[in-house]
Amino acid sequence: MFCEGNTGLCVNTRQLTVQMMQNPQILAALQERLDGLVGSPSGYMESLPKVVKRRVNALKNLQVKCAHIEAKFYEEVHELERKYAALYQPLFDKRSDIVKAAYEPTEEECEWKADEEEELTVSKQEEMKEKAKVEEEKKDEEKEDPKGIPEFWLTVFKNVDLLSDMLQEHDEPILKHLQDIKVKFSDPGQPMSFSLEFYFEPNEFFTNTLLTKTYKMRSEPDENDPFSFDGPEIMGCTGCTIDWTKGKNITLKTIKKKQKHKGRGTVRTVTKTVPNDSFFNFFTPPDVPESGDLDEDSEAVLAADFEIGHFIRERIVPRAVLYFTGEAIEDDDDDVSTHHSLCVMTSEPSHWPSHVFP
Repeated sequence: MFCEGNTGLCVNTRQLTVQMMQNPQILAALQERLDGLVGSPSGYMESLPKVVKRRVNALKNLQVKCAHIEAKFYEEVHELERKYAALYQPLFDKRSDIVKAAYEPTEEECEWKADEEEELTVSKQEEMKEKAKVEEEKKDEEKEDPKGIPEFWLTVFKNVDLLSDMLQEHDEPILKHLQDIKVKFSDPGQPMSFSLEFYFEPNEFFTNTLLTKTYKMRSEPDENDPFSFDGPEIMGCTGCTIDWTKGKNITLKTIKKKQKHKGRGTVRTVTKTVPNDSFFNFFTPPDVPESGDLDEDSEAVLAADFEIGHFIRERIVPRAVLYFTGEAIEDDDDDVSTHHSLCVMTSEPSHWPSHVFP
C-alpha cells in the first residue's frame, strides 16, 4: 500500500482528501477538468502510424463485443435476482404478518442470542431492570398491549438519512399506516424493470391500499456510445395516482396572496393552490420526454429519485429490521470506504453510471 512505511504522509493525504471532499468549489473544478479529458484523444494516438491505428480499431471492435457479453451477464444477474426474490418472499411475508399483528411469533422464534457486547450491557442493566420490573408490570396492566410492531416502517424511514430528509411532519401520521414494502421484478422475457409496492392499511387519508413506483432499466450498450456501458442504468420511472380523501391531500397547500388592481388601486385576496413538500411526491416523478432532454431541476429530482428507489430495493426491503433497530446504519457507515471496491459483482449504485447516481 501507499501508506506502508510512510504513516505521516498517509495521514496528511487523508486529511487533504477530506478537505477536498468538503469543498464544493474544488470538487466542481476537478469534475470540470475530468469532464474535459473524457473522450479527448491523446497526442500519442494521433502520432501512431496508420497501420497501428487500424489494429487499435480492431481492439475497439473487440471491446464492443465485450460490452455485449457484459450486458448478457447483467441479464443473468437479473434472472438470479428474480429467482432468489421468490425464495426470500415467504420470509418477508412472515415479517409483514408479525409487524401488522397477523401472526404472533412463538417463544422459540423470539429467542435471540446476544453477542458479547450486548451480554455485557445486559449484565450491567440487570439490576436497573429488576428495579423497574414492578413499575413496568403495573403500566402494562393499565394499558392495552400494543399489536404487532407499531410504526415499524415509519421508524425505518426516520432512521435513514436518505429517507428522513424526504419526510415532513404531515407525512408521519400517514406512514404509521404503512404495513409493508415489496420489490417486484419484471417477468421473464420482459424489458428489465422493478417495482416498489407500498401496502397501507385502510386510513382516513386516501382510499388506496397499494401505492406503486416502477423503474425501467436499460441493460444493453448504447449503439452510439457502447464504451459508456457499465451495467444496467435506470432510464425512467412511473408512479401512481393517489386517491386522496377530500381535504387530506398533503402534496398540495393553499396560500393566500394580496393583489392590487392597477387601475382602481383596490386590493383583493387571491387563494391559490401550490405544490407542498411531502414524501408522497415520490409517487409523481417528473416525466422523461422521449428525447431524454431534461432541465437541471428535473434531472436533479430524477437522480435523487433513482438513488432512493435503488436504496429501498437493495437495502431497506431486505434488511428492514436492522434499519428499525439502527444496526444497519452503522454497517452502512462502515461500508462507505470500501463500497467502490466491493461493487464489481453487484448492482450497487456506485457501479452504475455516474449520471444516474451522482
